Amino acid sequence: MSVEVQIGVWVAVLGSLCAVACAVPGTLLVLRRQSMMGDAISHTVLPGLAIAFLITHSRDPLPMFIGAVLIGLLTALAVQWVQRLGRMDSGTSMGVVFTTLFALGIVLMSGDLLRSVDLDAKCVLYGNVDAAASSIILKQVAVPRELWTLGGVLAMNALLVGVFYKEFKVSAFDPALADSLGISSRAMHYLLMTMTAITTVAAFEVVGSIIVIAMLIVPAATAYLLTDRFGWMFVWSVVFGVLAVIGGTVAAVTVPTWFGYTATVSAGAMAVAGGLLFVGVWFASPRHGLASKYVHRAAMSLRVLREDVLGLLYRLEEMRVVDHAEGTPRFLRRVLDAGPIASRLALRALERRGLICATAGVYALTDAGRDRARRLVRTHRLWESYLAHHMHIPVDHVHGSAEVLEHVTTDEMQDRLADETAQPMYDPHGKRVPPAGRE
Repeated sequence: MSVEVQIGVWVAVLGSLCAVACAVPGTLLVLRRQSMMGDAISHTVLPGLAIAFLITHSRDPLPMFIGAVLIGLLTALAVQWVQRLGRMDSGTSMGVVFTTLFALGIVLMSGDLLRSVDLDAKCVLYGNVDAAASSIILKQVAVPRELWTLGGVLAMNALLVGVFYKEFKVSAFDPALADSLGISSRAMHYLLMTMTAITTVAAFEVVGSIIVIAMLIVPAATAYLLTDRFGWMFVWSVVFGVLAVIGGTVAAVTVPTWFGYTATVSAGAMAVAGGLLFVGVWFASPRHGLASKYVHRAAMSLRVLREDVLGLLYRLEEMRVVDHAEGTPRFLRRVLDAGPIASRLALRALERRGLICATAGVYALTDAGRDRARRLVRTHRLWESYLAHHMHIPVDHVHGSAEVLEHVTTDEMQDRLADETAQPMYDPHGKRVPPAGRE
């Protein structure tokens, strides 16, 4: 195995460990609608590092880590204080706090007091996962410090979620219910903020302050599109996080060469891969995807059009229309204001189901179709009666509403409508309401 491949493998290992560690608090942040709290905490890592150096005059990892975690917790507390005392929404309070603290970090890092600190601005943006992986292979480092740090944070996050699984679940969806059950939603909030702060600081050195936001939020947001189950959302967050890391690692090495460039930064490519996964799931998700919504909307439109065709043919029979031109596809399409493709699909579906039949190009109801149409028209006219007599809507305004409601009314609802309107014989327009049974 070549050195480049070995480095790539370690980049994927470190990145995956980071993604899995971030997936746990990230899932809870997405469920609690506090996604940008990870953004706020990641930006305030910088002043935490600066203040830790000013106090200890040391660049040892432990004091730096403690300083960054403490400033992260201070960020979470300050956001709550500003939101509560300043009567601001959460987004505004986060913007006030993290921009102020981040600016403080920039001031401290650019001052004379910290000129001896070797802090690379690029490392702040996208970490040093490539350098850490290279040191393992080229410098023969047995186990990198980042591996121990991220592994410990992952174990801590998994332990906390395992122990407080029920508490996190209830407080994430209904804080008021959690408080009524004796579960302190505020305590769970600050426990989550502690997890987020520690995880963000641990991931900072690997993927940087900007990319860590993508690690926290994007896999969890992608999982949110696929499942409504609390436990499965953690699983899918981990899966998408690891897939983003692997895809980004490979893309960072291969894609730039297609355009004549050298490899790009792995951490940035991981974030881009995560975004692409989100877009793909957003489009293809069976419940919340754009494609499924379009298909569902199209199917619903066709169902409504089929029912409108049945209702129109029934009304034509009521009027004793004998003109053959009234049952042609062109006439039906014009009256119902339907497109040629949609109307053709609707007519063919009704024919296949035996609800209509065509004679010399003129459509008419079959016995089964007449029964379906009668129930539909009955529902429509019952709604008109209800809206006019109980909701006191003018008679000339009830047709449009009834035309919508007739398509979502069940048999049980129709029976209740009939009872509420005292089994009317005629609708407000003087048209006969078809009986419940066969005529």
